[in-house]
Amino acid sequence: MITGTQTATRTIDVYRTRLADRSQIEPRSHSVVWGTHASGPLDEDQLRGYDRRGYHTADSVLSDEDITTCLSEVDAITGRLGEDERIIRERSNDDVRSVFAVHRFSDAIAEIVNRDEIVGAARQILGDDVYIHQSRMNLKPGFAGGPFYWHSDFETWHAEDGMPAPRALSVSLSLTPNYETNGALMIIPGSHKQFVSCVGQTPEGYHRESLSSYRPPFGTPDEEDVARLAQEHGIDMITGPAGSALYFDANCMHASAGNISPDPRNNLFVVFNAVSNRLREPFAASAPRPDHLAHRDVG
Repeated sequence: MITGTQTATRTIDVYRTRLADRSQIEPRSHSVVWGTHASGPLDEDQLRGYDRRGYHTADSVLSDEDITTCLSEVDAITGRLGEDERIIRERSNDDVRSVFAVHRFSDAIAEIVNRDEIVGAARQILGDDVYIHQSRMNLKPGFAGGPFYWHSDFETWHAEDGMPAPRALSVSLSLTPNYETNGALMIIPGSHKQFVSCVGQTPEGYHRESLSSYRPPFGTPDEEDVARLAQEHGIDMITGPAGSALYFDANCMHASAGNISPDPRNNLFVVFNAVSNRLREPFAASAPRPDHLAHRDVG
């Protein structure tokens, strides 16, 4: 059984980042798995695998009908919003790169991401009631989808949103096949147990620039730190059919290459945060990011 005794109420910041001089790699100060095999759909071996690697995969989580619904809903959302800050476009060709807060604009998507077979594993792993911290659609059209550079989501959520601890996880739901050739996610397994700080004070109003940039100048780990983690743990390429799901820890070091294949790679992401880990004031930014990037309503 894997349990955690730490709480997210500590007053000392044990995940210092956006440092002035140099980055550092330090051991994670909180548990990865907080629940037990009796409290959700994952068995003990699956929980141990998640604790060790930082992720878990499952096939046939979405039906063909679900996939069609999600793709049509995001097209409708994009058309309705037009030029809106919740829509992030590629710098190179103005194609849609990401659409945020999709569960708030679509009852159908909200129903899907709140199903027990999806949210139940999040509650089990995090050992708590959960709420949606963020949802988004990431689109990588064939021949044109841009890359996402190496990063830990938790580093950003801690520094810019005020998330106290990495008691959160993402679920990536594949709406198209994820191949090695069309920009599938890469994860450094085991990296979630080490916190990698980043260098440089966060500028005001920086969030939109960072979301459209392949390699943001702030909140990006040093190449030497990524190389050290990759040499220690290796790199896993997460592929899978349409309808499959990937659960991965908030502190996993991950990235994805651009897509110059003919095959699109479209994924629906939903981030679940433990209610006990609700957001505070940012730990390394002058003001919180907008609500569509970091929901503060836990109801």
